[in-house]
Amino acid sequence: MFQGLGQMMGMLKNLPKLQSAMSEMQEKMAKIVVDGNAGGGMVVVKANGRMELTSCVISEQAMALNDRDMLADLIISASNIALSKAREEMAKASANIAQELGMPIPPGGLPGF
Repeated sequence: MFQGLGQMMGMLKNLPKLQSAMSEMQEKMAKIVVDGNAGGGMVVVKANGRMELTSCVISEQAMALNDRDMLADLIISASNIALSKAREEMAKASANIAQELGMPIPPGGLPGF
């Protein structure tokens, strides 16, 4: 119990450094861009590190199939792939920053990432 309290006090001493690192993390998240594709590239979705979808490109081939349900499934699949990749990139970036700050990283990564 007291060991955890000591770690928290140490973090409070480094609050300016921690705030700077968080600001840096937010900048890195904005720059992360990943893509997910489905149907062999018929649908390509891009997402950023803020978990925002930034683009969705539907190929002429997918449109020519004229299958609304399949297209919806491809969009959902490509979106989920892109968001999963974004989460992975965010986890790597946050682990690097935590390591630079000397913060312990729990098994399984940082919570919420």
